[in-house]
Amino acid sequence: MQEVSNYTQEVTNRISRIVENLFKGSSFYMVRLKKQERIEHLVNLFGKFSPEEFRAIPDDELTRRIDKLLVLEAVSGTLNDLTPEQIKIFDEAVEGR
Repeated sequence: MQEVSNYTQEVTNRISRIVENLFKGSSFYMVRLKKQERIEHLVNLFGKFSPEEFRAIPDDELTRRIDKLLVLEAVSGTLNDLTPEQIKIFDEAVEGR
């Protein structure tokens, strides 16, 4: 049980450090995302890896993966913020009209 707790703490520490750095470099993330919520989600996600698998991911690769997930999360709600007129313009642009 102690080993699981230590591993969870290791995952949390590593992900928190990366998320902190990504948030510092992106006002978009700061505006669109709740940092602590994202950290908890990412810890749950990456915590499913075995300790060996997680430790084998280099920091730059882990940062790249986390950045992609944060972008996806930040952008996913963007269309909900559009007015009906903006949605019409978006739809027409996507359809190529």
